[in-house]
Amino acid sequence: MTKHIFVTGGVVSSLGKGLTSASIGMLLESRGLSVRMQKLDPYLNVFPGLLSPQEHGETYVLDDGSETDLDLGHYERFTNSPLSKDSSWTTGKIYQRIREKEKRGEYRGKTVQVVPHVTNELKACVARLAGDDVDVVVTEIGGTVGDIEGLPFLEAIRQFGLEVGKENCVYVHLTLIPYLKASRELKTKPTQHSVERLRQIGIQPDFIVCRTEQPITQEECDKIALFCNVPSKCVVEERDADFSIYEVPLSLADRNLDQMIVDRLGLTKAKAADLDGWNELLHTLRRPKTEATVAVVAKYAEFKDAYKSIYEALVHAGVANDANVRILRIPSETVGREETKATLESVDGILLPGGSGERDFEGKIEAIRIARENNIPFFGICNGMQCAVVEYARNVLGMENANSTEFDKDAVDPVVCLLTDDETGVPDLETGGTIRKGAHTTALLAGSRAASAYCKLDISERSYHRYEFNYAYRDRFIDGGLTISGASPDGKLVEIIEIEDHPWFVAAQFLPQYQSKPTKAHPLFKAFVAAAVRRRKGLAE
Repeated sequence: MTKHIFVTGGVVSSLGKGLTSASIGMLLESRGLSVRMQKLDPYLNVFPGLLSPQEHGETYVLDDGSETDLDLGHYERFTNSPLSKDSSWTTGKIYQRIREKEKRGEYRGKTVQVVPHVTNELKACVARLAGDDVDVVVTEIGGTVGDIEGLPFLEAIRQFGLEVGKENCVYVHLTLIPYLKASRELKTKPTQHSVERLRQIGIQPDFIVCRTEQPITQEECDKIALFCNVPSKCVVEERDADFSIYEVPLSLADRNLDQMIVDRLGLTKAKAADLDGWNELLHTLRRPKTEATVAVVAKYAEFKDAYKSIYEALVHAGVANDANVRILRIPSETVGREETKATLESVDGILLPGGSGERDFEGKIEAIRIARENNIPFFGICNGMQCAVVEYARNVLGMENANSTEFDKDAVDPVVCLLTDDETGVPDLETGGTIRKGAHTTALLAGSRAASAYCKLDISERSYHRYEFNYAYRDRFIDGGLTISGASPDGKLVEIIEIEDHPWFVAAQFLPQYQSKPTKAHPLFKAFVAAAVRRRKGLAE
């Protein structure tokens, strides 16, 4: 029977439940167990793609096109768990599902209530991931214990635990142990209150993971154990990672959390943990042989979580190149300033991630021009590729009025335009237009930089966009020296462009960052950072 682990959070938000859940999943996988990951979020939104990056971070897109919370990025980076639309549920999606059932008459005129109808839907979401080939399902509950919107979720997992039996279900509660500098002491009272709220609901946590800045003494662990009704060994310190988030799994393993979970759930098939790859990763992170500086030019550059997967993919590529990647976050609106231009001309690589909006479009164009004219390795992603197409059209091909129809519907040379072929996209409920999202196949040009990076000619990558390279201009770009090194199998959709006479200038319409892992960097990110390292060495010599 599939076992279940529920991860809840208390005291404050943004404690790192996603990282903790992903770390637990990674540790169980390292023991040879099959794991599935899932997040249930109490907010009412249905479409994460409409959430502000400043408030909620990046929208993480899955192979099946599902738009999800950024925590699912942690799940994919840390584990091999296959993710799908069933891996991410919000209150909005649950209520939408209930409304559809009501319209179909499935409730037979009964009054629809939070209990049992909402809780039943939530339990069904959890049960859906279980199966004969799944050993453990790890379900993260978003929000903080005590929030009114989270009550149906906690009630659902309480019922679920009762139904499957204590031997098949574990509750892990993540809390904050604040440190008061004035009195130089850690305070356990917030954790006690948080667990008290859980117990009032009917959930007794099996493990309490304590996020803390300072080491927790045995005396403090004993105090938490006494007042929270758990064995002292089940109070697990999770100290702030002073170097990298990839320290978290090893920190939890050092405190025996994975072994205690295995014992508690009776997972007899679990083997000894194989953490060699993760230890090698951290060794390289701590002692890189070289370095490179990469400027990420973006609309929300100051909000790190808005491009979480981009930054992590650069870290992974640094590990693959035995290099420390120093990341400069450059707001694209500031590129017109002389000091920003000077900064960009001095870096080892320039990356433009996805994004939308006219406000910073010209700043992105200028950043690309600087990279192209100064032979600085450049990597454009999604909107970054579209900007590269416009820059090349204007400054190389002489199309002064080239633009994207996103910003100029009547552009003289619309080198980037909306999807017009319904077969290439799906209806987009958020915008009312057509969008291409999820995994798509790309055919690479033999001998290209992209093909060299991937070491194969057929790849699958995730998309999330509405605008495309205008196929009508394809021959003009090719004749003008631009290489189209990746396209859809029928050749109609341009996926990757390159400039051959440049140290490394590659732009992709898809989102490669989503398939990068700490122990397996994405091929394009790896090649980009390698080019940046070569530039750094060349300048040093």
